Amino acid sequence: MFRTGIEQEINPSQSRLYTSIARNQAEVAEAQRLRYKVFAEEMGAQLSGTDGLDIDGFDQFCDHLLVRESETHQVIGTYRILNPHNAAQAGGHYSAGEFDLSRISHLFDRTVEVGRACVHKDHRNGGTITMLWAGLAKYMLQNNYEYMIGCGSVSMADGGHAAASLYAVLKEKYLSPPEYRVFPHNRVPIEALRQDIDAEIPPLIKGYLRLGAYICGEPAWDAFFNTADMLIMLPLSRINKRYASHFLK
Repeated sequence: MFRTGIEQEINPSQSRLYTSIARNQAEVAEAQRLRYKVFAEEMGAQLSGTDGLDIDGFDQFCDHLLVRESETHQVIGTYRILNPHNAAQAGGHYSAGEFDLSRISHLFDRTVEVGRACVHKDHRNGGTITMLWAGLAKYMLQNNYEYMIGCGSVSMADGGHAAASLYAVLKEKYLSPPEYRVFPHNRVPIEALRQDIDAEIPPLIKGYLRLGAYICGEPAWDAFFNTADMLIMLPLSRINKRYASHFLK
């Protein structure tokens, strides 16, 4: 599970951040500790981890991308990445617990699933997110993967009205072709919610869409995180050339 296939250090004069893949369990625990701080302590998610760590059954099958601050080496951002080989060992994808993925299953041998993306509250800026994406892009290119999937989350703290409103807007421009459509097991009842709220697009989802990603269908309700999750798919072939130079060097 642990590989050092990607390691990108940015010139300190240009950036104070660098990325790597966790090499041992201690480094994985650094990612899990950050996830707990963000998801449980900040967002109030109901997590199964202990001792201040967010741990679930998929962690052991994933590669864990870390963004560190150069001076302190503190982990300030993380993604976990499930590649095709490890997805088979894990018995499937995390997002399959929320969606019927049948229509895209023929792509799984070329697909990585990302999840548990988070950034420390003191470092939530474009630079940190850019480093996460750059690390992910390098991982995909070095391993010849063509598609990325993952859940983009919107808070349901208001009962779901903001999430329903966002989906109503985003589907007009970003909805995938029918052959890439997925179907939520526990759908958000969009028709029973307001769809006219001027809700802000979460930065991670906004970034994916700018890169060229699709939204693959209606959102699912994640009761543990109390979020509306939309399945995002980004084919590398669709990455907007305006942004590609930042990630595909």
